[in-house]
Amino acid sequence: MVPDNRTAICPGTFDPVTNGHLDVIARSSKMYDLVIVGVVNLPWRKGSTVFSTEERVGFLRGATKSFPNVEIEPFSNLLVDFARERGAMAIVKGLRAISDFEYELEMNQLNRRQDPEIESVYLMASAKYSFLSSSGIKELATFGGDIEDLVPAEVASALKERLSR
Repeated sequence: MVPDNRTAICPGTFDPVTNGHLDVIARSSKMYDLVIVGVVNLPWRKGSTVFSTEERVGFLRGATKSFPNVEIEPFSNLLVDFARERGAMAIVKGLRAISDFEYELEMNQLNRRQDPEIESVYLMASAKYSFLSSSGIKELATFGGDIEDLVPAEVASALKERLSR
């Protein structure tokens, strides 16, 4: 596919998708003509997932249906290869804290070695989502915490059903 600098990939495991993820996706959709949300099919560093790839894709499709320029696709290969296959010239990610920066700096350097033409773009987390992580949401759900305003309603219901003790 011919590279297009108006197409971006917004990758992640999204297990589960949070309102912080959706904020980054929404903001990206205003910056690019097409945002492809890449759902990692086989997460390397996070091990197994609570939700299947199909479930995570479904949650994201439901949560982003109001964004006409956002597409949701699973992928199982290198992120830069996925970006290249889809003609994207940017990888967009959110940053919450210094720890995110350290990890993303390393990933950026590795990705640039693979394809120096694909840029990494980082959006600072909105203040109201700067504390939000999928692992934190799963922990809250496991112990019956209130997650209603942190994830889409469909995700909150599914998490409660799957994780509550």
